[in-house]
Amino acid sequence: MLKGMARVQVLLLEDWGLTPLTPEGRRNLLEVIDDRHGRAATVVTSQLPVAAWHGWIADPTLGDAILDRLVHNAHRIELKGESMRRRAAHRAVTVDAEGES
Repeated sequence: MLKGMARVQVLLLEDWGLTPLTPEGRRNLLEVIDDRHGRAATVVTSQLPVAAWHGWIADPTLGDAILDRLVHNAHRIELKGESMRRRAAHRAVTVDAEGES
């Protein structure tokens, strides 16, 4: 499975940092990222700020290796503003409240 992930043209790591990594998960992540480094695109989406990624990985040596390969030549897009889900929920509550009048 890890070799297959290394070969796809674009790998999407969605909700990066949402749950803790196990020691095996850290090693597997490094293997996949290392195999892809310089050869294929990896897209990471996260609500966790990039500055907190190293702490989330929770292993200084593997964290350095993983982030060096991920962040070194990365194009970063940081979105600012309110969450679209939060906006939609607010609109739904407003519409429901107006409908009850």
